[in-house]
Amino acid sequence: MKDKIILFGWVAGLLLLISVLWIFSTPLQAHYLLKSVNNVLISKEDSRRLSEHLHIKHGREAPMGFWFSMVNSTDNMFVFTVFQNGILIPVGAIVSSDGAVKEVVPLSAHAVQVFDGMPKSILQMYIDRIEKGYRK
Repeated sequence: MKDKIILFGWVAGLLLLISVLWIFSTPLQAHYLLKSVNNVLISKEDSRRLSEHLHIKHGREAPMGFWFSMVNSTDNMFVFTVFQNGILIPVGAIVSSDGAVKEVVPLSAHAVQVFDGMPKSILQMYIDRIEKGYRK
């Protein structure tokens, strides 16, 4: 019984430590993600840029990701990953101020290659979830 309590304590302690590190490192993650996405947009010769991380509370049905405002625009970008062929693919959804997804942009060289072959129904599922999560 004592060994089980010690094992439970270790597992609970590790989970608590990981959770605390994840929560407190979120601003740092968002900062580096912003820089990475802007670098991708620059390399694609896209004129859009992200300006800052937004702390938008979204509903449960929304996928996990980060919200960013865009430079010289009222639109926002939601950066998240799509699971395709066993690989997580980074994409960004351009969301208008009323919560409608205007465009979904692949954010890596591999994502560009795979994006056209992605089933439209899967992509539409993500779009619907983003729109529902934005409105809540």
